[in-house]
Amino acid sequence: MGTLTATSLSSASSHLNLIPRRPFGTKIKNPILHNPFSYQHPTNSHLPSYQFKRAKFELSTAISSTDTVPAADQSSKDASFGQETENSEKDEKFDWYAQWYPVMPVCDLDKRRPLGKKVMGIDIVVWWDRNENEWKVFDDTCPHRLAPLSEGRIDQWGRLQCVYHGWCFGGSGDCKFIPQAPPDGPPIHTSSKACVAAYPSCVQNGILWFWPNADSQYKDIFSKEKPPYIPEIDDPSFTNRMLTRDIPYGYEILIENLMDPSHIPYAHYGILRVPRSSERLTGKEGDQLR
Repeated sequence: MGTLTATSLSSASSHLNLIPRRPFGTKIKNPILHNPFSYQHPTNSHLPSYQFKRAKFELSTAISSTDTVPAADQSSKDASFGQETENSEKDEKFDWYAQWYPVMPVCDLDKRRPLGKKVMGIDIVVWWDRNENEWKVFDDTCPHRLAPLSEGRIDQWGRLQCVYHGWCFGGSGDCKFIPQAPPDGPPIHTSSKACVAAYPSCVQNGILWFWPNADSQYKDIFSKEKPPYIPEIDDPSFTNRMLTRDIPYGYEILIENLMDPSHIPYAHYGILRVPRSSERLTGKEGDQLR
């Protein structure tokens, strides 16, 4: 019978080996005072090159000579495993900036003023373009002095106006008017450098969605790919309620929180009715259930 001697879990960036414990009371010479595992922050590129790729892990086990595997068979297995891993990596690439994301329910938007939001780390401004009768989603940065357009206003002609120098923008992100430019001078406001990034957007299920890539190839993305649709929301026989809440952490922590029902009786005590055993409770909570 074979004897398991060592097991290792290896990845592209770290190795974790099973190390036998030292006898109790053994004095360690020259202790290591630093953490051998280092963390590197990812590069902060702004747009659309982010891609998700699952890390490649390999589980290997060293066994005794009684359970040996022929070298030819082992090499063929290793080659097939590597090929499968490479193919799975190609199939599992995920572009975070080539998806529809909900901004907020339309019922919470105000057509009289712009609204600033941060979605997927991108600062955006939402405003109502009455000239095109559509909600618009722009990059929340004026190209002039980088002032937030969400601090601006909708002017009397229905354009988004920057609060700093009054530059005005149309529904396509093009600059319509620069107050400081001489009327008889060159048309500075038509320059591409005076434009704002306008993201594709749409309304579905009473929710404003946007596509976080302003490249021209995605201008008509809604005709090719639509956001997730829930028919019950548009069905008048169903009752639904929408609300918006800003929370200071990322989606991954939110999902972990939503998948953890055991915290509900305590973190949300008195809000949701959850059947619990009185044997697990102490103090006032236990008294209320008796």
